Amino acid sequence: MDELKRVLMQRLEEIGIDPHIVPGFMRSLANCCVYESHPNIKQINERLTYMGWDGYELDYHTLSPAENCFESEGLKREGYA
Repeated sequence: MDELKRVLMQRLEEIGIDPHIVPGFMRSLANCCVYESHPNIKQINERLTYMGWDGYELDYHTLSPAENCFESEGLKREGYA
């Protein structure tokens, strides 16, 4: 799990997210995953922009470890719906 979080943090920093705002960003991202039943990357980025996170665009290589972190902490994919 530590390796997964390290990879996620590295990816988030690469897209310009300061480590100090990662917790808030991750809460918003989790909410995006709950908002749509099976969101794709475009829908998630649109929702993040709507929530005020414009300027940060996720790609699959960043979303995937984030979803894995959510699942490891108890938020299952079927629970997103």
